[in-house]
Amino acid sequence: MLVLAALLAAYYLIVFKYYGRFKEGTRATRKQAVYFTSAIIVLYIIKGSPVDLMAHIMFYMHMIQMAILYLVVPPLLIFGLPDWLWRSFLSLKAVDPLFRFFTKPLIALILFNGIFSIYHIPLIFDFVKTDMWLHAGYTAILFILAMFMWWPLVNKLEEYQTLSGVKKMGYIFADGILITPACALIIFADTPMYATFSDPNAWGEALKLCVPPSTLSTLNLSGPETFSSISLLHDQQLGGVIMKVIQEIVYGIFLGYAFFQWFRNEEEHQAEQDAINLASAPQPVK
Repeated sequence: MLVLAALLAAYYLIVFKYYGRFKEGTRATRKQAVYFTSAIIVLYIIKGSPVDLMAHIMFYMHMIQMAILYLVVPPLLIFGLPDWLWRSFLSLKAVDPLFRFFTKPLIALILFNGIFSIYHIPLIFDFVKTDMWLHAGYTAILFILAMFMWWPLVNKLEEYQTLSGVKKMGYIFADGILITPACALIIFADTPMYATFSDPNAWGEALKLCVPPSTLSTLNLSGPETFSSISLLHDQQLGGVIMKVIQEIVYGIFLGYAFFQWFRNEEEHQAEQDAINLASAPQPVK
């Protein structure tokens, strides 16, 4: 909470008070401030509040957490930072070439969806979920890859525009297709796949990531079913369904955004072309 509060305070100081110290720096718009503030609040809710504990107890809460963290927070952050602040960051020699490489549409799509799918292989999932450093590292890497994945779609920097309106729509469709196998594997499995959400011992080890072992030792917990009335299999299937539904809603919103952006650009281009044609047309002789 303190880290996110400090980050939010730094943001407001930079974009509303010290923006003049940056080349081409201007005050952030109210909309940008709302986007960034919303991203920080949502990030705290899913990672700093009891939601994070619930995500270690029940699989469907874990999938809600992942969906929000990787599909909602990144575009809010990208929208929330003014263009000049992005340019100041991307102008760093060590950042620009790496950023351009990892935000190439095909690379960004494959990396995010590939690492996301690999994470949900039961052997890897259970191993990562029971180690604090691996879990934190994998979560951070996936979040960075999610930022790369969203960048070609929502960034507004002309020099970083790699997708046109129609290509953006294709990008969203491809994103939805690539994430589907992981969700389908979870939804249509006929047995619980993850020991950290079905085996009491593995579940207890995973729970130690956010609950002190001394506290756990005083509790008489038999497993996830202590906190939920639904079966372990239905909990798993519900998680896959929720992930897919949230993904479809988010991608549907951005598909509409990309379509109307493309439609508006086409109308403006047509209006400009009509004006040029009118100006170049032979004038009637008086």
